[in-house]
Amino acid sequence: MSNLTLEDIARQAGVSRSTVSRVLNDHPNVREEVRRRVLEVIRQTGYHPNAAARTLASQRSLMLGLVLPRSVSSFFSDPYFPRLTQGIAQACNHYNYTLALFLVGSAEDEAKIYPRISRRGLLDGVLLQSGQIGDQLMDRLLASNVPLVVIGRPFNPQGVSYVDVDNVNAAYNAVSHLVRLGYLRIGTIAGPDNSTVSIDRKEGYMRALLERGRKIDPSLIVEGDFTEIGGYYAMQALLPARPDAVFAASDAMAIGAMRAIREAGLRIPEDIAVVGFDDLPFAATATPPLTTVRQPIAPLGFKAVEILLDLIENGAQPPRRVIMDTELVVRDSCGALRRRGP
Repeated sequence: MSNLTLEDIARQAGVSRSTVSRVLNDHPNVREEVRRRVLEVIRQTGYHPNAAARTLASQRSLMLGLVLPRSVSSFFSDPYFPRLTQGIAQACNHYNYTLALFLVGSAEDEAKIYPRISRRGLLDGVLLQSGQIGDQLMDRLLASNVPLVVIGRPFNPQGVSYVDVDNVNAAYNAVSHLVRLGYLRIGTIAGPDNSTVSIDRKEGYMRALLERGRKIDPSLIVEGDFTEIGGYYAMQALLPARPDAVFAASDAMAIGAMRAIREAGLRIPEDIAVVGFDDLPFAATATPPLTTVRQPIAPLGFKAVEILLDLIENGAQPPRRVIMDTELVVRDSCGALRRRGP
């Protein structure tokens, strides 16, 4: 049965080859009785259309590419990316697309991968986790007219379709929560200063303090790298500034910070309160449970696929921009149950 052709199905159903093709492509211009007869022959024979032939006919590969700026090892160790990929894969399954994953850990990787993802006919579109200043891969893909959706606000969003959360407002709300609890020396463990997500979350941190008459103390701002070990070392660097609360720009860094706090003989939240960002699964089971900003990571991936399919079907202009909601999830690590201020 695997060698059956459209002509074989047409002959058994008593119709033309073009009618079988219209049925397979769900074309409306087919009588219902004829459609049922063709589908019954397909069911009885177990016929599956030849994917290569359908691609040639439709000029579509039905394949999307996901490009992540991470090495293979960090992809599996950072829980954010598997969850994002899960949402993207669910959308691809839902819309009958195949997903190809490309991990870019270096300029050499980018040089090898770019010709493959930009080659006409291989991919129908590309999803790019980005947001880094000077992202040359994004610029090259835009110039090659490949349908592209960026996950995360690009540094230069002109002409780019992207999906993100409002990182400035989310960080602002998290730090404002700490201010309302009465904390006076609120520090932050920011992400790398070459990424828009880090810039936006730091801006939200500073805005929350300035709007309440607080001065920005540079000694209370340290840079991490969105990893647990990065948060651990950043917290060690922050401890001499004697913060009484810390906003970490990711849950992974918050967990690392909590370990450094405990190793210093300090208690959470009695001595130092901690708030993270992401609401990854381990946040609720941390000791103590981590107060954090919940962002819809898997839904971000799903929505990015929907936007990309819209670009493929309807063109890239005007660019699509979708900003999804976040939520502050209050748990024990912020000391809300021991409220210390108005």
